[in-house]
Amino acid sequence: MVNLYQEITTPNGHTYKQPLGLFINNEIVQASSGSRITSIDPATENIIATVQAASAEDVDKAVQAAKKALQHPSWKLLAGTQRAKLIAKFADLIEENQELLASIDAWDNGMPYSAAMAEDIPEAINTIRYFSGWADKIFGQTISTTHEKFAYTLRQPIGVVAQIIPWNYPLLMAAWKLGPALACGNTIVLKAAEQTPLSILLLGQLVKSAGFPAGVVNLINGHGREAGTALVQHPLVDKVAFTGSTATAKLVMSTAARTLKNVTLESGGKSPFVVFSDADLEQAVKWSHLGIMSNSGQICTATSRILVQREIYHSFVSRFKEAVNTISVIGDQWQDSTYQGPQVSKAQYDRVLSYVKMGKEEGATLAMGGEPCAINGKGYYIKPTIFTDVEDSMRIYHEEVFGPFVVISPFDDEQEAISRANSTSYGLGASVFTNDLQRAHRVAAEIEAGMVWINSSQDCDCRVPFGGVKQSGIGRELGTESLDAYTQVKAVHVNMGLRL
Repeated sequence: MVNLYQEITTPNGHTYKQPLGLFINNEIVQASSGSRITSIDPATENIIATVQAASAEDVDKAVQAAKKALQHPSWKLLAGTQRAKLIAKFADLIEENQELLASIDAWDNGMPYSAAMAEDIPEAINTIRYFSGWADKIFGQTISTTHEKFAYTLRQPIGVVAQIIPWNYPLLMAAWKLGPALACGNTIVLKAAEQTPLSILLLGQLVKSAGFPAGVVNLINGHGREAGTALVQHPLVDKVAFTGSTATAKLVMSTAARTLKNVTLESGGKSPFVVFSDADLEQAVKWSHLGIMSNSGQICTATSRILVQREIYHSFVSRFKEAVNTISVIGDQWQDSTYQGPQVSKAQYDRVLSYVKMGKEEGATLAMGGEPCAINGKGYYIKPTIFTDVEDSMRIYHEEVFGPFVVISPFDDEQEAISRANSTSYGLGASVFTNDLQRAHRVAAEIEAGMVWINSSQDCDCRVPFGGVKQSGIGRELGTESLDAYTQVKAVHVNMGLRL
């Protein structure tokens, strides 16, 4: 019999039993195949644990469990207020275990533990709590037609939802998807990213402890080419919600189209950060640094193209370098002083360095960083990278790197700033820095992005919709818009006297 648990002690002293199987029907169960996924500490390159990977057969079991739970009275007939209590309890349990969950995410993701405790886990808790409040406030409407008809709508769950999350914020991304789907009464099969397979299995135990009926939430690990494909194409899955690269999003959409599944896609970005000459320069530098260098640059909305009005360009570049030198302290996850940890994996590390090489070959100026930065000869660390003298035609200007990698370029006037901000196939986020209120709103309206921050960056909130345009995605997460994404409207016509 394969052991389904392993006792582990995190580097900061938390000893716990790590589940190694799949969370299906409220139990940790053994996968049907011998396929495995190994979690590696990106700071030391040491193995943390090896978990089981779902096969197509396991995916079918999870989907079948979700379908059964969807139709079972324990979930189907559960009042919204009672559903809200379960979701709120789930949030409470995450909060009670936040130090352990933050430790696990920091360990296999590489993000600083301090950031996981201050941002990732608290935001996940807030998101789940926010959506618990919506569970009994989802309703249809009555529609006035004629005196011989009573017409109304029902807003009902879509059904079985397949959710696929990325590795950059493991638990937060899970919360963004689980919260609205549960509030609306759906059942779920969620697949975690291959790079960060650990915390999601702990989350499963909290799902069970919160009191959710078996099969409502199923959490699996698996390789995208097998488990991900099987999940997206499964005939009993009614909706697919995906966050990840644009290339993978296209494959997901293509596969889901074969059975006309409802889809929500949040994919890549190359977000602009536009700084006008009248901006508060000190704040612009601090926010732009956070916008690209936090979480080692591994943020889908990272403002990785900084466009600065020519009058202040050289001053901005100088101050931005100073900010990198003073703020971007590189270290392992466990030091309080660490701002930038390692990249999540060797593959991501190699990808960032390949773009450094590309930028040099394209003729841009490497103004800072761009080098490996191992600690004691280990770890996927890269010095924060700044390129200047960048042309819009260069790949480093318009392709997503997903690392501590930024291009800084001057512009002359507002129209040029808007045009260059929009000269990309992406449209996820954007930042505009100016003290001119009219200009701020004017530029925000013209930038082709799903979200625009005025005088800030990465300032997301679970109450505000999140999503992109163009090749950055379809649909919205968070806020009330996400309730639309997880419900479908049924029209009911009642004959009140019309006779044939």
